[in-house]
Amino acid sequence: MKYSEILHFSHPNHVLKLGHADAPFKCDGCKEAGIGAVYRCSRACNFDLHAHCAVPSASIAHPFYTKCSFEFLSRPPGTEARNCNACERRVTGFSYHCRSCGFDLHPCCAKLPMAIDGGDLKLYLYGHVTAPCHKCGRLGRSWSYRSSCKKYNLHVACVKEILVDSWREIYGGKGNKRSEGGRIPCLKATLETHVNHAKMKGKGEMCCQMAALALQFVVSAVLGDPTTLIAGIVGQLISK
Repeated sequence: MKYSEILHFSHPNHVLKLGHADAPFKCDGCKEAGIGAVYRCSRACNFDLHAHCAVPSASIAHPFYTKCSFEFLSRPPGTEARNCNACERRVTGFSYHCRSCGFDLHPCCAKLPMAIDGGDLKLYLYGHVTAPCHKCGRLGRSWSYRSSCKKYNLHVACVKEILVDSWREIYGGKGNKRSEGGRIPCLKATLETHVNHAKMKGKGEMCCQMAALALQFVVSAVLGDPTTLIAGIVGQLISK
């Protein structure tokens, strides 16, 4: 459920208002990137939260871990470094944790849609797939989105690596924590690499367009807003 205004324990002195971000931002809760729906400080404190982080569930179940119960935590448990079981990235802020199994999920990873309907292209989330990833060319490794036609496969971990490469100023703490100009150069470079590779193999322009569309939707899902609108925005950013 989304509320237009909230008071949040992580930013208790000011109201957070639900808004819309066309440019990427870094969530002050989970420390991961976001786009689209965002709760922002009404006093311009440069404080942002994903909707999943702003209004979390106290506990969740996930179909990939049928014996687990994940509890929302404001910080990782214990003193040892922990990684998200979905994307393999370090957990440094808000997370969902299973005390019995020791598994961890970023809030946006925990809420990744099991299916993305892009009209002509449908993508489904899998815990493991036997097909190589479009980005790294490897099998296994983290959760993956795979198209219903089984031609397109993207590791969630690989998509996040693309985002980190593109927004080093976000994760490195340089400059403003909101991406300058909303540009995603590495996404564009990655798409161009896939398109040229596909053309060399004679897969045709339609195949290239569908691969690009698949990447747009997976990126928008990983950023916490898997909607057609946000996928279109991501597509526009990629093309710049």
